[in-house]
Amino acid sequence: MKAVVMAGGEGTRLRPMTSSMPKPLLPVVNRPIMEHVLRHLKRHGFTETVVTVQFLASLVRNYFGDGEDLGMRLQYANEEMPLGTAGSVKNAESALKDDTFLVISGDALTDIDLTKLVEYHKRKGALVTVCLTRVPNPLEFGITIVDDEGRVERFLEKPTWGQVFSDTVNTGIYVMEPEIFDYVPAGEAVDWSGDVFPRLLQEGKPVYGYVAEGYWEDVGTHESYLKAQADVLTGQVDVEIDGFEMSPGVWVAEGAEVDPEAVLKGPLYIGDYAKVEAGAEIREHTVLGSNVVVKSGAFLHRAVVHDNVYIGPQTNLRGCVVGKNTDVMRAARIEEGAVIGDECLIEEEAIVSAGVKIYPFKTIEAGAVVNTSVIWESRGQKYLFGPRGVSGIINVEITPELAVRLASAYATMLKKGATVVTARDHSRAARALKRAVISALTSSALNVRDLECVPMPVARLETARGSAGGVMIRTSPGMPDSVDIMFLEGTGADLSQSAQRKLDRVFSRQEFRRAFPGEIGDLTFPSRVFESYANELLASIDTSGIAEAELKIVLDTAGGTTALVMPALLGRLGVDVLTVNTGMDEAHPTETYEERQQAMARLGELVASAKAAFGVHFDPVGERISLVDERGQIVDDDRALLVFLDLVAAERRSGRIALPVTTTRIAEQVCAFHGVQIVWTRTSPDDLTRVASQDGVIFGGDGRGGFIIPEFTRVLDGVAAFVRLLGLVARTKLTLSQIDARIPQEHVLRRDVPTPWAAKGMVMRSVVEAAGDRKLDTTDGVRVVEDDGRWVLVLPDPAEAVTHLWAEGPDIESATQLLDEWTEVVERAGQ
Repeated sequence: MKAVVMAGGEGTRLRPMTSSMPKPLLPVVNRPIMEHVLRHLKRHGFTETVVTVQFLASLVRNYFGDGEDLGMRLQYANEEMPLGTAGSVKNAESALKDDTFLVISGDALTDIDLTKLVEYHKRKGALVTVCLTRVPNPLEFGITIVDDEGRVERFLEKPTWGQVFSDTVNTGIYVMEPEIFDYVPAGEAVDWSGDVFPRLLQEGKPVYGYVAEGYWEDVGTHESYLKAQADVLTGQVDVEIDGFEMSPGVWVAEGAEVDPEAVLKGPLYIGDYAKVEAGAEIREHTVLGSNVVVKSGAFLHRAVVHDNVYIGPQTNLRGCVVGKNTDVMRAARIEEGAVIGDECLIEEEAIVSAGVKIYPFKTIEAGAVVNTSVIWESRGQKYLFGPRGVSGIINVEITPELAVRLASAYATMLKKGATVVTARDHSRAARALKRAVISALTSSALNVRDLECVPMPVARLETARGSAGGVMIRTSPGMPDSVDIMFLEGTGADLSQSAQRKLDRVFSRQEFRRAFPGEIGDLTFPSRVFESYANELLASIDTSGIAEAELKIVLDTAGGTTALVMPALLGRLGVDVLTVNTGMDEAHPTETYEERQQAMARLGELVASAKAAFGVHFDPVGERISLVDERGQIVDDDRALLVFLDLVAAERRSGRIALPVTTTRIAEQVCAFHGVQIVWTRTSPDDLTRVASQDGVIFGGDGRGGFIIPEFTRVLDGVAAFVRLLGLVARTKLTLSQIDARIPQEHVLRRDVPTPWAAKGMVMRSVVEAAGDRKLDTTDGVRVVEDDGRWVLVLPDPAEAVTHLWAEGPDIESATQLLDEWTEVVERAGQ
């Protein structure tokens, strides 16, 4: 006997889940509903099946194919237009006209005994047997009345409560004889319950009803969809669960990785190759699809998450559905009854309120509170570039496909035949992404000089040696699961703001240049890059007095690429050096904040015990340094800038210093004392680089461990800063603590205030209005200067829904008071 599976409905009540996916393919415990139906048919001997398809028919056909994977033979009957429940079966008449057949919905979850249903049909000699079941709320179903013999007396489709005369409803499962086709006109929209069955009853044909035991759920609403998941997990329906029951009610599929420190409270299901980190909490009736990532601190309860979804740290999901390929970022909340469509982006700290529907391909901005459904707004990619280039989570926001498109856009901006430098840190992710970038660059008629694994300063210097630009890929500082793709100018500096905007436009338009076969670029691997870097560095920076001072130094290369350049450098400086953490672990390419603090404490202990002059901690790519004085005391980055500034200014006694506007105004006192001027810059690295490239600039720093040594390079370089500091300390014969002690204490505080994107303009206008007659500086953001010299800087973040505030006063109390005052202004304007 053959079966007919009806899989052509649009599932409008289940939108947005069915906006881009046919209803029969919606997963129930990580298997499409229709697959559960087909497996149930096979258990009862139905191995030859006709599937009627109409809405998104190709997706159904592509998924199930000919049924070989299920041990069945599937045929498809395609409807050009919706034909109704009876018309769609009539459309498959040629495959069904020879024998009794069974009709079943492809989107209803059931374990009803189909064998007993067929036996009942044959025993009664029925033309049609309607499978019935009892439900507590029959309003959404067709009510059916049968007599004592089982013959159907009356049908009523979707009644009101005033019309309810039974709790026995039509399941949409029928056993039929081929003669039924005589009552169904071809090519017309015809329904069984509304058109065909009433005529059969009128003519007295043998139409019987079989009241079945067992589970049946029409998955037609969001509530019933969530209920079906819970019913499978609690064993109320007899279906196969693809996985292993690791503990009572906790099902884990093949290849899933669940940290022992994760909290699991079943019944729940974790799909194949999903990853649940320590500190995540997965509660009852939660279903995770394949390749889902749940980060530490996330909380999920009665949440259904489809395939390839990223659930960020500190997120909270309750009673919701999240469509496939969606990213839910840090601290976002999705409330009861909310449904997120496929390929959406829910940004940090956004809240999707109860019952809200987000349709596919939408972005919910960071910090937004969404109270109404988002249907028509298109998903807009915000500005690509952040403070560290193009940044994002590996294989979530930054994928090989994205890297190829970015590199193609970058190549399109350059002339054919130009040469570009590529480099990376020692992480596996950077290695994989760099290979994707190289293929895109060479395919766009650019030649590539691949430096492979090098420190950032080496990559910048090699780029400045005649290349048109460069691409450096590194792990985001302090974020092991994220990566930065940094694009460089021909000078080795970060891409300018105008060039970034141009790259953004080319990327968004997808207007990529492709080379003809004879124009494919060449790939070369330069040799001796570390020796070349060391030679140029030592030829440019004053190292006099270092060897005579007989200094002892402790260096911590943080397990990064700086260790690669040190052998070519240290032996020629004439200092006694203890170097630690020189081994590069590709699975651990960066330090978290806690790890860095521990490393600095250890460095302090080593400096004190070794009686060293000072200690230097490099970041993993050699771009920034942190200092420890001769006593083993950590020198904060703000103080380190002032110490370095004082040493340079005291030695040069003229020139200009480039500093961002967020720097303490104590720097003005230091520079004025030594007869040096300050040029204030914006906070972006490219602006600091631009100013440092001007004539007469002798030093630059960003207050975060980044220093520019203009006599060697016009970009941040931690290695050059170390060598320059070594010479300064050796010649002054002063310790870092002595230099620090002669500089007044600064009191700069910083605070971040969440601000919706739409409110940022209002916030800045409110700040200007609140400033009144006070002095304003608009170099970057708005800096308000009080009459007594205290100041506050209000600066909207270019990449996140945040406003940054800095405040400085003569003491902590006054700085805090000023910061609180202006925080209130920003928060009030951002509401």
